Amino acid sequence: MNCKNCNNEINHNFCANCGQPSVLKRIDGHYIIHEIEHVLHFERGILFTIRELLVNPGQNIRNYISENRSRLVKPVLFIILSSLIYSFISHYFHIEEEYLMHEGMENSSFVKILGWFQANYGYMNILSGMFIAVWLKVFFKKYKYNFFELLIMLCFVLGISMLIFAFFALAEGVFHIKLLHIAGVMGIIYLTWSTGSFFEKKKINNYLKALTCYLLGMMTFLIFILALGITIDLIKK
Repeated sequence: MNCKNCNNEINHNFCANCGQPSVLKRIDGHYIIHEIEHVLHFERGILFTIRELLVNPGQNIRNYISENRSRLVKPVLFIILSSLIYSFISHYFHIEEEYLMHEGMENSSFVKILGWFQANYGYMNILSGMFIAVWLKVFFKKYKYNFFELLIMLCFVLGISMLIFAFFALAEGVFHIKLLHIAGVMGIIYLTWSTGSFFEKKKINNYLKALTCYLLGMMTFLIFILALGITIDLIKK
């Protein structure tokens, strides 16, 4: 028989070309439980990824880029999942409604774009990460990482920052104490530390440059969104 994935001839239980099983097991309760265990597994799943990114982010991300890509969760999946966790908690407890004020600007395209990003943090983090990656490429050009490798690094560290926000949002929703400002400070500290250690953790200057890149990246991202909103408003008129 031929493989249903790559059409290569199969003589055993698995395709020698792509590894596809010759006969797929039927999806049942056992399959679903196995998939959940695979995602949450402490040795390969998201919990393991979170632990490694909290303990030694720089070394683990470097290993993912250059040596072993099977130990950590895929970076794009990780940032989308962590963003969804924060979005769910934030919307459930109505956390951000007290922090966002757009009086007099409700009909502007800029505010509408920000509102869309607020509902889709995964996309916002990836897009803002592109701007940050450009600045990282400028400030850390001697390390020879390309744009896409830097973006992968940002997917991991921005994903952890979203989980930090999710933790404080959950605490704020349960205890009714304003904590998102603390989450912002903790998030910046983590982003600065993890990014600096990714390049070379013993150089203090790397942490200062990392912080500068994040600030410049977010500023240019907001300027881009503002310019886009103004352009849309002018076209509408």
